[in-house]
Amino acid sequence: MIDFPLNEATLIATLLLAPIISSLPVAFAWLMEPKREWTRNLPIIAVFGLFISLICSLYILFNFGKLEEAVKIPFDWLPGYNISFVFIFDYLSKIMGVLTAFIAFLIGVYGLEYMKHDYRLGWYWFFFNLFTASMLLVVYSDNLLMLLIGWEGLGLASWGLIGHWFRDDDDMSFVGNVGRKIAGINYFWSPSLGAWRAISTIRIGDMPMFFAIAAIFFFAGTLNISEIHWHELAEKLGAFGIFLILFAFLLGPFTKSAQLPFSEWLMTAMTGPTTVSALLHSATMVAAGTYIFMRLSWYVEPWNIHNAGVESIYVLVLFLGLVSAFYGASVALGCLERKVLLAASTMSSLGLMFATASASKWVGEFALMVAFWYLVTHAFAKATLFLVAGHLIHETHDRFCVGGKDLAKHLRLAFLATIIATLCLSGIPPLTAYWVKSAMDEVEHSLEHEFGLIPLMLLVLTSAIYSAFLAKFLSLNFLKGDYKLKAHGGGRLMSFAYIVMGSMLILLLAIYLIDHEFHEFVEEGFLTSSLTVGLVVLTTYLIGLAKPRLESPIGKALGDRLYLAFLNDYLVPKLGWALAKLVDYGNRAIDFFCHRAIPDSFNFASKSIRKVQSGSVERYLKISVAVILLLLVVAVALGVIV
Repeated sequence: MIDFPLNEATLIATLLLAPIISSLPVAFAWLMEPKREWTRNLPIIAVFGLFISLICSLYILFNFGKLEEAVKIPFDWLPGYNISFVFIFDYLSKIMGVLTAFIAFLIGVYGLEYMKHDYRLGWYWFFFNLFTASMLLVVYSDNLLMLLIGWEGLGLASWGLIGHWFRDDDDMSFVGNVGRKIAGINYFWSPSLGAWRAISTIRIGDMPMFFAIAAIFFFAGTLNISEIHWHELAEKLGAFGIFLILFAFLLGPFTKSAQLPFSEWLMTAMTGPTTVSALLHSATMVAAGTYIFMRLSWYVEPWNIHNAGVESIYVLVLFLGLVSAFYGASVALGCLERKVLLAASTMSSLGLMFATASASKWVGEFALMVAFWYLVTHAFAKATLFLVAGHLIHETHDRFCVGGKDLAKHLRLAFLATIIATLCLSGIPPLTAYWVKSAMDEVEHSLEHEFGLIPLMLLVLTSAIYSAFLAKFLSLNFLKGDYKLKAHGGGRLMSFAYIVMGSMLILLLAIYLIDHEFHEFVEEGFLTSSLTVGLVVLTTYLIGLAKPRLESPIGKALGDRLYLAFLNDYLVPKLGWALAKLVDYGNRAIDFFCHRAIPDSFNFASKSIRKVQSGSVERYLKISVAVILLLLVVAVALGVIV
């Protein structure tokens, strides 16, 4: 154990509890005095709590050993069962913790202005800070049970925030064209429905994940990810057993990160405030799924395990991620709603993270590094774009992509931030994401021996489409639109937040180019193949700027998310009702046997016995003779008596 100047328990408690405790004055004051103007000044206390968590995460980064050194801090809970709350500060968690706290703080600053006139501030700030604290618990947890607590906190907070505008009385908070129907089913979604879809979909993955954690504890004897002997566990369970447990566990990350077929909740979650969308899509919630898969792979070390079950699960994640990435990028190309477009693009990015991290089975730890730093790059860029989208919605009072050059002149900082974020995320050389995506290209190319060129082709195609819809977002909002400006003014805190976010992308570029740790990224970026892909991405970006609308039946179908939302709303309720009927029939069968058939049979037997008990000796003799004769007949029939 390393001796730190600051007490470990105090530091961790402050890190996790500061956001929650600081939100309570806002929540209680709003409950008691919701109409008093002074209560609208209290959210700064909640943001200060986020700032304290940021300071704690920075302290952990710089004081808990070297960056690559893992430090574990256990707190005994049930020592007799080998269950302790264990925090781990390693390469992944140290950086991810700072990323989460920093982005949450900046979005909190943005929210001071964006949410100032909201009718539910106490509710908002409590769940926003709970969201952040839950993610920090997930990030620093080594113990799976402790991780599960943070995981469920994310789910609860997401429900509270996505359905924040629960009154469903403002079309601006809906997703889809209000009033539109397909085959009699509403093809638009309110905040209350969006929150329900999110929590119900996530539950589909959370329950198997819970049982998988229980199974891991039963077979491994510990819940600490870094202490589980995964190689021995795979041998003990066999190929099918380890596949089943890992698959059940990963259903949690799959649903949280909205991979196919669990993608629809992420689109309709855009009914929540934009600040929620920015946090959810950058450093919490959906990022938690990919982060957990990276953390698991970091300690499983699949490249050292020769087991058909482990290999099968990584093949599954690889292609599920690539297909989800391609689908998400294609859908974003057709979407016209600002936040839904960005949500689809997040799904695409998460798919690339899953696919790249899964390649570690064949490529090694380098693939995990590439996936993780793509997560970091994506977090800053996506937070920037969501915050810009919120500012645009605030200014134009329209959630669809409308704007023009007048709007670009009016919101110069938003225009600048959008240029930086789209260029740095698209993979255009020599900007930030280019170096990460060049390494990603090499990772997928390394799988040629196992799967041919299919993974690489899907990656390149997805990257090209990804660049096009980022350019589309820039063009429709600031260049090609015909919206007549109605300026509303304000937005200084909002502008400050997304400009700082955008600046971080420039800082990341400098780190990639200067830090020796990323020399492989840079080497891959100078390869002819990487430069060729970069030129393809640049070309699609320019095409997206010039022709941002995909005006065709295909474009309309993509904008409607290939009608998966319709299938979701049509089939899922039918499956649910079918399951409910099946359960009802089962209940009726149990009720019949337990309350009618079995009691009636006992009643009949009882009455029959009572009839025999007449007290007549002659009757008893007749019954005895009849039984003896029956036994003799049976014995003769069976050949016992010849």
